[in-house]
Amino acid sequence: MKSILFSFSVFLACNIQSQQKDYPIQPVPFNQVHVNDHFWKPRMQINATVTLPYILAECKKNGRIDNFLAAAGKKENKYCSAYPFDDTDLYKWLEGASYSLEQDPNPILSKYLDTLISIIGDAQEADGYLYTFRTIQPKVPHEWIGAKRWLKDEELSHELYDAGHLYEAAYAHYHATGKKNLLNIALKNADLLVKDFGYGKLEIYPGHQIVEVGLAKLYRITGNQKYLDLAKFFLDVRGPNGDAYNQANKKVIDQREAVGHAVRAAYMYSGMADIAALTGDSDYLKAIDAIWNDVASKKLYITGGIGATGNGEAFGEAYDLPNMSAYAETCAAIANVYWNNRMFLLHGDSKYIDVLERTLYNGLLSGISLSGDRFFYPNPLASVGQHDRSGWFSCACCITNMTRFLPSIPGYVYAQDKNNLYVNLFMSNSSDIMLSSGKVNISQTTEYPWKGKVDITINPEKTGSFSLSLRIPGWLQQQPVPGNLYTSTTPAQKAVITINGKFVVYPVVKGYAVITRSWKKGDLVSIDLPIVPQHIYANDEVKADKGRFAIQNGPIVYCLEGIDNKDSVVQNIAIDKNASLEVHYHPELLNGVNTITTEGLSTKRRLNSTDLITTAQKITAIPYYAWDNRGSGEMEVWIPYSVETARPKPAATIANRSKVTGSIQSKSLKAINDQLEPADSKDNTVPYFHWWPKKNSTEWVAYTFDTVHTVSSCKVYWYDDGPWGGCRIPAAWKIYYQKDGQWIPVKNTSSYEIAKDKYNSVSFEPVNTTALKLEVQLPVDNASGIHEWMVE
Repeated sequence: MKSILFSFSVFLACNIQSQQKDYPIQPVPFNQVHVNDHFWKPRMQINATVTLPYILAECKKNGRIDNFLAAAGKKENKYCSAYPFDDTDLYKWLEGASYSLEQDPNPILSKYLDTLISIIGDAQEADGYLYTFRTIQPKVPHEWIGAKRWLKDEELSHELYDAGHLYEAAYAHYHATGKKNLLNIALKNADLLVKDFGYGKLEIYPGHQIVEVGLAKLYRITGNQKYLDLAKFFLDVRGPNGDAYNQANKKVIDQREAVGHAVRAAYMYSGMADIAALTGDSDYLKAIDAIWNDVASKKLYITGGIGATGNGEAFGEAYDLPNMSAYAETCAAIANVYWNNRMFLLHGDSKYIDVLERTLYNGLLSGISLSGDRFFYPNPLASVGQHDRSGWFSCACCITNMTRFLPSIPGYVYAQDKNNLYVNLFMSNSSDIMLSSGKVNISQTTEYPWKGKVDITINPEKTGSFSLSLRIPGWLQQQPVPGNLYTSTTPAQKAVITINGKFVVYPVVKGYAVITRSWKKGDLVSIDLPIVPQHIYANDEVKADKGRFAIQNGPIVYCLEGIDNKDSVVQNIAIDKNASLEVHYHPELLNGVNTITTEGLSTKRRLNSTDLITTAQKITAIPYYAWDNRGSGEMEVWIPYSVETARPKPAATIANRSKVTGSIQSKSLKAINDQLEPADSKDNTVPYFHWWPKKNSTEWVAYTFDTVHTVSSCKVYWYDDGPWGGCRIPAAWKIYYQKDGQWIPVKNTSSYEIAKDKYNSVSFEPVNTTALKLEVQLPVDNASGIHEWMVE
């Protein structure tokens, strides 16, 4: 294996040397960085021993492998899964397995890879076309794929998206094993793309970007200019007459704001960075620099998540960062890491690694459970229990994306620019790196992210001079993220650096402490990054976070989770902005975490009064990434600092004391009696219940009372997210009461109101009953939903 990898490294090095341009800073490949810490190493081991086998079993169970067998004529010609992009789940699994194989050689895993690659190869058509949903030729083709190849790729077919993930898997597999079996499949497919696409041929752009990144990787392997040219073509042919949803509303070089589907966008920005580096195109640089500033200053969650809205899985307007309804897709977090790493390689500024680290430890890591077999698709920043990780999704992109990403984490630790060695991330590891001055072994020993002391041992093969650039994190200097989107009120801290026990005065260049000297074996650099809990405040333009603060400790963002706090409730909590925050390490909790405790107030509504009941209580916060590992429940990242902003526990009304049931089972049913007032019908910052995707049907919710009550009126506040969402006010509604086990219509004395943005009332003759049912006739083309249902 070592000789194969050496040959590959020489081959790759020769091709890189033959290329005229590339990133001015080069990453140190992940296979050269051997992580041995207590934070990331266990996660990578769980990925290898739990997640990879689990996902392969799910791919088999959910038709991903059968699609290739059917395309190869080895099974009945019918679809075995739901979406044309399902081929990529197997490609991403292969990529993750290849990375894992390089870290920890495993003959059984290697045999699995060869078997699956053979199955994929059998499904490839003679001219290189590889897209199971067309090759299967079922009796009824999928409506997304179009009548001919490529015809609907700008919209829904995902043929080029599938190809991009194939190329990335081939690059990883070849890099890990030196084998060409998957690479040959990828190159045959890429050659077909070169034949079919280009000016004067098919001039269409990929509907879902990533093929650009994949083609750049094939160019790096082969040095063949045609792959780089095609990648650039796919970018340049995009816009200006398409949709903002897939970033085709303008030419890519004219774009200055992040718009549309967040995953597609960040993959495209990564591709633009690759092509800018490989071609020297300054127009690409101007565009992605401006777009990056737009995201960092206006559209980035404190967790590093991007894509605020579930409507199109997209970026929202500037400063529109809701918490309960935050989408912040796991795939988007991964894409954000890819993009920010490339921006650093272009510019050498630590601000990009600041965003990368924030995303890595928070909005990305939250996407997978500690057990390695449960996953989030969206990553909200508040919950009342309606969110819970799942073992699988019919659209499984986030699940398979996570398993391909985790083994690659060591590749983000170091980078080099000739004789300058960058230390970007802090985790215990050992690495051999070739600088201009010669080979250097560097090792880190640290308990980061729980403690900020990092010991770095430098062992050059021979005494020599080079620069060591140590990142000084922005969170240390009152700057959680670049710009003014978030600020910290905790005084700035100074990184203390010693070499062989002697304090060092260092210049700071683009966020790095730069130490240039002659290094000898055994030199010990110690950097102390004081980790203290911080109060983080959002820009006033972020309406969702007004009157609230977040807690951060080092790179870790914290949240309140119900299970750790009184009555398993946290939405009703307020903490004074000057309250002291105490840090305690708990090795037995959530695989070992720092918790943060403080004192605060809980709030509760009074019956028939606007005054609140407040009670002092101890508050516990845990790392955001670790929530929902002990069951679903309430969670909150942005904590009110006054009781007026908190969401009090409901008063003991008839509705609140009732058991809620419905025509569908949903954790969101509890929203209809939580006494949280929406700002309007489309308000998704407070919990709501909906029947989507049902439409044109009769549905219901019911209250079963705690005892017999006399009731004579109801008020309902409808959820309606038009014009873009799938819910509208109902066509009709009606109230029933229970008598002798039967549902009887009430005799209404007023009409049933149906209107948006207000409570809709109905009065009826008083009834003595133990239950009420609200029956809803859904509109012909939409579902309906309920914010609140009051009973009097």
